[in-house]
Amino acid sequence: MTPILELKGITKQFPGVLANDHIDLSLNKGEILALLGENGAGKSTLMNILYGLYQPDEGEIFINGEKVMISSPTDAIEAGIGMVHQHFMLIPVFTVAENVMLGYESVKYGDFLDREDASKKISEIAETFNLPVNPRDMVRDLPVGVQQKVEIIKLLYREAEILIFDEPTAVLTPQEADELFKIMRSLAEQGKSIIFITHKLREVLDVADRIMVIRLGAVVGETTPDEADKNSLAAMMVGREVSLVVEKEEKTPGDVVISIQDLVVADKFQNIVVDHVSLEVRAGEIVGIAGVQGNGQTELVEAITGLQKSSGGQITLLGEDISRATPRQITELGSAHVPEDRQADGLVLPFPTAENLVLCTYYKEPFSKGVVLQYQTILEHAEKLITDFDIRTPSALTPVSNLSGGNQQKVIIARELSRPIQFLMASQPTRGLDVGSIEYIHKRIVQKRDDGCAVLLVSPELDEIMELSDRIAVMYRGKILAVVNRSAVTKEEVGLMMAGVMPEEDFTAKKKHVVERTF
Repeated sequence: MTPILELKGITKQFPGVLANDHIDLSLNKGEILALLGENGAGKSTLMNILYGLYQPDEGEIFINGEKVMISSPTDAIEAGIGMVHQHFMLIPVFTVAENVMLGYESVKYGDFLDREDASKKISEIAETFNLPVNPRDMVRDLPVGVQQKVEIIKLLYREAEILIFDEPTAVLTPQEADELFKIMRSLAEQGKSIIFITHKLREVLDVADRIMVIRLGAVVGETTPDEADKNSLAAMMVGREVSLVVEKEEKTPGDVVISIQDLVVADKFQNIVVDHVSLEVRAGEIVGIAGVQGNGQTELVEAITGLQKSSGGQITLLGEDISRATPRQITELGSAHVPEDRQADGLVLPFPTAENLVLCTYYKEPFSKGVVLQYQTILEHAEKLITDFDIRTPSALTPVSNLSGGNQQKVIIARELSRPIQFLMASQPTRGLDVGSIEYIHKRIVQKRDDGCAVLLVSPELDEIMELSDRIAVMYRGKILAVVNRSAVTKEEVGLMMAGVMPEEDFTAKKKHVVERTF
């Protein structure tokens, strides 16, 4: 059977980087092919070539056995190729129907948009492929998981037969990711062919028919979920054995480093999103906040780090009241912050990588003398961190906007964890990172704990919370339901609490499970 898609000898070079090195790829009708690789391995570059965003230096593309030239996304769409990008390409102030028909408009009476016809087609697609959306809803009002369904409907509206999903779960909760996998399987069963780009091992084993692994721009292997496991895939990705289990010893926590008492935070509509939260983190411990995204974690972190003012309560760091402090004042007290949104809150995208690595300290010696920046010192510092944290960049002078999402995250991690700190606020610290990088970052976080740093970890990845935490605070609808000892609670029990359901057993009586019960 002729593959629906073939790439032969695809090569792409950027200054200082061979992104794709003579890559061959085939995709069969109704198949889900997972493209697995580290950050910067060349996965997204290859798909951007297929979608017409880049042009290859060498190589050919065949669809149904016929050679095609794809010079733009328009060519790709006409050839039946669609792409769901990691960062959604939606206009928030447009309705679902307006976003879906954009560039592919239905008109009536000459020049008028036929929104009714578009809405009818969208509803038919939504019903056929089990993608429930309301064509008249404003995109800005939709949860992230529903916005992704809109992106998928855009492709189906254009009658795409080959669907590319570029890191589709990067912004989804575990529950939303599982629902996406059901949708992908349904699409494949109805004859659509899917290329699924990811670095998450569980995902490829759950959903893929076939797995292709890329390392440093070249294909290093191909396998199937039946023939592989997490350990073998990790070794193929990284080129060495990777420990998938966090190794840490039990520690006795020290004094309280950060204390949150009766904290209240409201959103821009004055709705209470952090509802009288109290929590303490001690030196030498990691407290993980478990919860489905959107239950107040973001606003809690912003209040702790000075990005948002609280409506009530108090936060003290090392005995200092920081409830009204600025981010710099909080940083000066010895805190570090790995933000949830790296591009909005963690980086200055047009700045070079070197300058982003000193954003917290550029005004201090040795990086500055008076008002004069010491660029040679900044560059030497950057080169060391680029090596230590394996940041894939052609140069320390490369704008950080040119780095892959995972390498942008490494820049933030390197900057925050390379400073002497007493408190680390880590919000989704491994978001967008591959297994090798996750292993390294987890070790660095545990090392900070062992050095006496207090760590508050927020992550939608329950596995990460369970692996790293000494205590776990479960957050639901703005409240902390309970704070439990990690050593005496199961993943299933924490999962129930994340949904607002306490296990049947009497937690109050069973003291070994609960440190605090807050409701």
